[in-house]
Amino acid sequence: MNGLVFFSSRTFAGLLGRWTGTSVRSLHSIPGMTVAQIDEEVAKLLELKAHLGGDEGKHQFVLKTPKGTRDYNPKQMAIREKVFHTIVSCFKRHGAETIDTPVFELKETLTGKYGEDSKLIYDLKDQGGELLSLRYDLTVPFARYLAMNKITNIKRYHIAKVYRRDNPAMTRGRYREFYQCDFDIAGQYDPMIPDAECLRIVHEILSELDLGDFRIKVNDRRILDGMFAVCGVPDDKFRTICSTVDKLDKLPWEDVKNEMVNEKGLSEEAANQIGEYVSMHGGKDLAECLLQDAKMSQSKQACAGLSDMKQLFSYLELFQVTDKVEFNLSLARGLDYYTGVIYEAVLTQAGTAPAVTPMETQNGEEGVSVGSVAGGGRYDGLVGMFDPKGRKVPCVGVSIGIERIFSIMEQKAEVSTEKVRTTEVQILVASAQKNLVEERLKLTSELWGAGIKAEVMYKKNPKLLSQLQYCEDAGIPLVAILGEQELKDGVVKLRTVATREEVDVSRADLTEEIRKRTSDL
Repeated sequence: MNGLVFFSSRTFAGLLGRWTGTSVRSLHSIPGMTVAQIDEEVAKLLELKAHLGGDEGKHQFVLKTPKGTRDYNPKQMAIREKVFHTIVSCFKRHGAETIDTPVFELKETLTGKYGEDSKLIYDLKDQGGELLSLRYDLTVPFARYLAMNKITNIKRYHIAKVYRRDNPAMTRGRYREFYQCDFDIAGQYDPMIPDAECLRIVHEILSELDLGDFRIKVNDRRILDGMFAVCGVPDDKFRTICSTVDKLDKLPWEDVKNEMVNEKGLSEEAANQIGEYVSMHGGKDLAECLLQDAKMSQSKQACAGLSDMKQLFSYLELFQVTDKVEFNLSLARGLDYYTGVIYEAVLTQAGTAPAVTPMETQNGEEGVSVGSVAGGGRYDGLVGMFDPKGRKVPCVGVSIGIERIFSIMEQKAEVSTEKVRTTEVQILVASAQKNLVEERLKLTSELWGAGIKAEVMYKKNPKLLSQLQYCEDAGIPLVAILGEQELKDGVVKLRTVATREEVDVSRADLTEEIRKRTSDL
């Protein structure tokens, strides 16, 4: 039959099972193939094998996480907790309090708030009369919370998981389930002071995490809308053209223009005029220049945004962050609810790397954009959408892209020689001789009672060498060694693991000595 061979599904599944083992080995030999990519290919093979079926009567489990999700091992969680601590400390330093909201909302709460991204919302099956969706971000639930509880002033942070039916790119920190770290200021205040503080917060967090060079791009929805109007964009196309402009950080101008003209039906003349403006970037001086622009000055909306942009840069100078902030007319942010200032932080690094896009830095040199790591803006009308009387609560906020930051921190940890500790244990209680398990447990209990993070091995008579090796492997800095002589003298032999120095410390002074020696850990 023309050289074709036909197998039953069971026979093919068996062949696939044997081939999977050899193919995995061959995948490891492909140059440039990352661990994440290999795992993804293996998962596809296993899924195919399970679908075809194996041995009759034997239930087949596919041991994998759902697409766009991942597990985190203790080392990865230790890095993640360190990042969370840095972010939360910054939020608290700026006077924020925290809230929490349900992981799912009524579908109508989320509908119509995200523009073209609404198709990425996860809808849940009808569970007893309520149509529900998993939350897409933390901003819309926050606005619902304010309206429902009639809150008009709050400075809050919220760290929680959100869900997007996006096409995942695991190696770049883009998932379907991921954390967002949001900081928002709600209330009626003088223009641009809260907005400037949000930008200062982004600057503080990215500087403290030491991720490398970064830039914070700012723009204003009123400037964008004014620009669209003077360039001849019809009112009903503002939002869809804005979504297209938002792709300029991923696509070259020609591709963006092509989408505007051929897919969105915009005239080529209007697209060319937009192209002239979106290539502009600078600072306070650019805002002043555009206020004098023959076309932009015709738009009251654009002039209001440009005046506020000048004020914003004045406050940013006082906050000492203008070295990293750039007024950039190509920044659009596609979400429908933004009404004023918008901003986005991107990391840049010298050289080249996979899965990144080149961009021009302020000094004209070509760097590499590794994606947005923070974004936000002003959304003065969102709360009013939920309020029965349409009462508005002005809001401005920022969301830190924790997953992309974590991906970078994880890569840095892999190449670093510094050991990542996965526990916070200060001391291991050990024994140098046999039959001292009761004394070890007694001392461990005393240390726990005093608030010391202590551990003991679960063997009655462990070898001293094994106990010391465990400390080195786990990064435990101190060992309290008990022996017959130490018990008689009422002391503990305190050993510093790194230097192997040993000193006798009285039982009464042990807690204070441990605290003193581990205070900088």
